[in-house]
Amino acid sequence: MPASLTHSSQVQIDISTPSRLHFGLLSFGGDGRQFGGVGVMIDRPNTRLSLRPATAFRIAGPQADRIQQFVDRWTSHHAVTPPACEIHVQESAPAHCGLGSGTQLALAIAAGLNAFCQRPPETARELALSVGRGLRSAVGTYGFVQGGLIVERGKLPTEAISPLDCRIELPDAWRFVLVQPRVHPGLSGPAEQAAFATIPAVPETTTQRLSALLREDLIPAIMRADFQTFARSLTEYGYQAGMCFASVQGGPYNGPRLSALTERMQALGAAGVGQSSWGPTLFAVLPDATTAEQFGAELQQHEPDVQIAIAASCNTGATLRHVPS
Repeated sequence: MPASLTHSSQVQIDISTPSRLHFGLLSFGGDGRQFGGVGVMIDRPNTRLSLRPATAFRIAGPQADRIQQFVDRWTSHHAVTPPACEIHVQESAPAHCGLGSGTQLALAIAAGLNAFCQRPPETARELALSVGRGLRSAVGTYGFVQGGLIVERGKLPTEAISPLDCRIELPDAWRFVLVQPRVHPGLSGPAEQAAFATIPAVPETTTQRLSALLREDLIPAIMRADFQTFARSLTEYGYQAGMCFASVQGGPYNGPRLSALTERMQALGAAGVGQSSWGPTLFAVLPDATTAEQFGAELQQHEPDVQIAIAASCNTGATLRHVPS
């Protein structure tokens, strides 16, 4: 029989998470480590939720079915019953847009339940396992806890979660212009699994080339705040990683609309562009907020049907507060 959990009936838990841009995987389908890759946590859009004392467990607000799935996994993992609280999502990043919203929501639920039930804080790995996340990419898993730019090594068959390779903070001034066209959402769930089953394995030479780009160009550029080298290497990394999915996407970017938008951003002077995960979110990296705002305004004039937002890197990860109720 599942155990019951004690909690403080006078405390509300508030959690706010960043979003995640994923720049591309290192490998899949071959021998050795699977997936791996690099991405960065950004300060918007956010997922915000609260766990409030209640007479019994309940879920209020949007995404109730999805939240219930994560709660069921958490209670099964810990062999407990849900606590007497109300979970309410005040704000959430859009789903299936390449921003890692599912992982951020799941880990927020896990961390919130731990805090509400006065359980010790868990590591990124423990949080992910408790709600069934991090099966492929672990960028958002580590980013939830630590923020910053995350490089993960890829997982061996004996590993549940890909090990963290390194975590770096981007210069404060750099900005990401997020571009979301009105197209079909990116792949997720069974459709994503089916896609991975048909995509050819990444050649070892490609994995080595991507790893060299990270090790020799992208990461050193961050360390010395060399924006131009970072931007160029980011574009090259995303292109090479995206070509591994060409059999499904039709090229390095997911379909003709995203390919045309990427070309437009480059024509307008963006040296660093890419697609986050399966898209449809694209991004351009700019050296400062003023340049990002100018670029976004010019792009909007040429592409009036796209949604544009400007984000900074988030170096703190998710925030959790105990609020007296």
